[in-house]
Amino acid sequence: MEIIEIKVMRGPNYWSISRKKLIVMKLDLEALEEQPTNKINGFAERLQQLMPSLISHRCSENKEGGFFVRVAEGTWMGHVIEHIALELQTLAGMECGFGRTRGTGTKGVYNVVFSYMEEEVGVYAAKAAVKIAEALIAGTDYDIDADVRKMRELRENVRFGPSTGSIVDEAIARDIPFIRVNSESLVQLGYGKNQVRFRATMTDRTSSIAVDLASNKDETKRLLKDAAIPVAKGVCISNPDDLESAIVAVGFPLVFKPLDGNHGKGASINVKTVEEAKEAFNHAKKYSRRIIIEKFINGYDFRVLVINNRFIAAALREPAHIIGDGISTIQQLIDNENLDPRRGYGHENVLTEISIDRETTEQLAKKNYTLDTILKKDELCYLKGTANLSTGGTSTDVTDIVHPHNIVICERISRIIGLDICGIDIMASNLSEPLETTGGVVLEVNAAPGFRMHLAPAKGLPRNVAAPVIDMLYPTGKSCRIPIIAVTGTNGKTTTTRLIAHIVKNNGYKVGFTTSDGIYVGNSMLTKGDTTGPISAEFILKDPTVEFAVLETARGGILRSGLGFSRCDVAVITNIQEDHMGLSDIHTLKDMARVKGVVAESVKRDGYVVLNADNDYCVGVSKEVNCRVAYFSMNENNSVIKEHCKKGGIAAIYENGFITIKKGDWKFRVQKVTNVPLTFGGRVSFMIQNVLAATLASYVYGFATEDIATSLETFIPSAAQTPGRMNIFDFKEYKVMIDFAHNADGFRGIKEFLSTIDSPAKIGIITGTGDRRDDDIRDMGRISAQMFDHIIIRQDKFLRGRQAQEIVDLLVEGIKEVNANMSYEYVPKEIEALKHAFSIAKPGTYIVALSDVIDNAIEVVNSYLEKERVG
Repeated sequence: MEIIEIKVMRGPNYWSISRKKLIVMKLDLEALEEQPTNKINGFAERLQQLMPSLISHRCSENKEGGFFVRVAEGTWMGHVIEHIALELQTLAGMECGFGRTRGTGTKGVYNVVFSYMEEEVGVYAAKAAVKIAEALIAGTDYDIDADVRKMRELRENVRFGPSTGSIVDEAIARDIPFIRVNSESLVQLGYGKNQVRFRATMTDRTSSIAVDLASNKDETKRLLKDAAIPVAKGVCISNPDDLESAIVAVGFPLVFKPLDGNHGKGASINVKTVEEAKEAFNHAKKYSRRIIIEKFINGYDFRVLVINNRFIAAALREPAHIIGDGISTIQQLIDNENLDPRRGYGHENVLTEISIDRETTEQLAKKNYTLDTILKKDELCYLKGTANLSTGGTSTDVTDIVHPHNIVICERISRIIGLDICGIDIMASNLSEPLETTGGVVLEVNAAPGFRMHLAPAKGLPRNVAAPVIDMLYPTGKSCRIPIIAVTGTNGKTTTTRLIAHIVKNNGYKVGFTTSDGIYVGNSMLTKGDTTGPISAEFILKDPTVEFAVLETARGGILRSGLGFSRCDVAVITNIQEDHMGLSDIHTLKDMARVKGVVAESVKRDGYVVLNADNDYCVGVSKEVNCRVAYFSMNENNSVIKEHCKKGGIAAIYENGFITIKKGDWKFRVQKVTNVPLTFGGRVSFMIQNVLAATLASYVYGFATEDIATSLETFIPSAAQTPGRMNIFDFKEYKVMIDFAHNADGFRGIKEFLSTIDSPAKIGIITGTGDRRDDDIRDMGRISAQMFDHIIIRQDKFLRGRQAQEIVDLLVEGIKEVNANMSYEYVPKEIEALKHAFSIAKPGTYIVALSDVIDNAIEVVNSYLEKERVG
């Protein structure tokens, strides 16, 4: 077998709108296409022996063991690999569940599709599943446990920590979109101007001064003491010569901790001798220049969580520990404790495995114990000096028994330090009585406190502490989204996108939009090039200045990794024509309609999809959507329009020379076509279609017809406003038009326009696109022969898998089918082809350059215009 490619879907996609995270592996079964599983001796038995847990896969049999039934009866290897990949992830602690395997149209080649939780793990699972299948076919041994271990390691390296993950999960539950801004824990919630950011449990509301204060334990202690908050007696030193005087001033037993440390690093507790004090000082010195020495307070270690100055949760924390049985050594007890299914690698489970490190040996040494020591029955032995969950500690929820006076103290502390999310460490015998009664003290205040102890305590009630974070970031009435209009289709996408953006801008919004020539925010181009994929969409949605997004959304990006947004307010499908056929396993217009339909299916329920009623495949998309539908048409008597409006629907039509909105039986004339510069006086029908689509999208979003009409009048087609979209340049003796038409339907649009042009000679500069089917290229030659008097064939910048001469030959075949005597020549370089056309142009000539590199062509034409002007 051969893996041809692996694609990662990250948004709504061709395979599923709701399941955004999918792996799509294109797999060539090669000889195995002729060998279903029932024809491979012993395969079913070996599979069951290696992965017995696959019995839970019900498959199409819809019963436990259903997948094994399918394997025994005979199924194809792609299907088997899909299930192996899913089960591998489950064994590694990531249950996914969705999968399907479909043919590509090429014999023996399949798309194996399955869900993932972490991208890197999903890709690894795809590759490992193929290796496992090959080993099972060959009957060789395979170490599946090694794959599972590797996948768990990959997951821990890339996944969100429990705190970040809980906030993201809560956001998802509330339908708030998120974007992972980096590979760590920086996350954006919401889009555009309504975004907020957080990292772990620090938000963009967190005060930097408050974080500095919390990091300086000595300063924190002073502020709390001045505010009558009980704190532990202590001093701060940096010189070892001051150690003895500090011991005298505070008195044993002691706690040593670095001034600006965190997570218990460098801390030592219950220090009782001078020798221990020296060791504790040196250990803390590794983490900070200055060391805090405090009185050790007998009691329990509590963590109180305050969010937005409100008490949220409290937990009793215990350091990692074991309890003797009178038989086992300390090492054996630790090993047994790590067998607890609640313990896992890193943050994968409620508890973390207990590791043996320097801190462990030091804790044991204080009791003259080693790992070989046998503890007495029921003897409690602490293995760490601090109660951090990340080192194997445990937590017990005590939220419901915290005394109201202690709640007041903690909420005061959050305001005194100024933290929006605040973790307060308290040492006391209990929290059910006031600290003043128990003699308890506040040990420290933490910025970015961990949530795991509250989310999943070892004992007690789990607390959804992420909910108040989202309540704080998005209080009632605050939106997390910005309006999104997404535009797709075969032709007209860029012009429609630009026109909609112009209308939005004229309605007072800071608009961000993506097109095939660049990314724009307001009037500024920020990135140049074809920016119609999900990365470009995300670029706009990450910009904090953008108030409204208009996103051109092309076929390639949808197939490559899905949409770059979770849903939109309005979707536009301009048309569905034959282009890019045969690429990425899209062979028919029905297939292409499914691709374009992804955008339509992403519209929110009360939003609109705007469809071309003159295109049957667009009309067909309406049957798959879960939103409202609006149609546009060049013909007010179109049967789809008449039926739709009869039911009270909304449409845009071209009637009696007007762009008109039709709502039920009522008509609202928006603008006369001759007043819309983009239509070239109403002579260019495909431009009228673009105007209809943009007008209707703007109207159903909520813009007034008067504002739309003004925008249509002020949108001037030019090389600056609409580069490559019928840019016409007037020379003294001839005209030049540059257009991005690159498929048969685009060529037909140019042909229709040229039929209105009175010219003694029409020269066309054309090329073919290498990744199109042979007859698609011939068709461009045929249409060119019908609209030009002389043709200059040039070479495309990107040959896309073909030889230049092969493309030329196909174009010539198409030309000669229409006119065997047609005048044509071959000038490979586009710039030279343009210059040559200028050199042979006679008075009145109309030169049309159908270009794939718009900027270069426009630059050359402008330079000739300047020369002519200067004289």
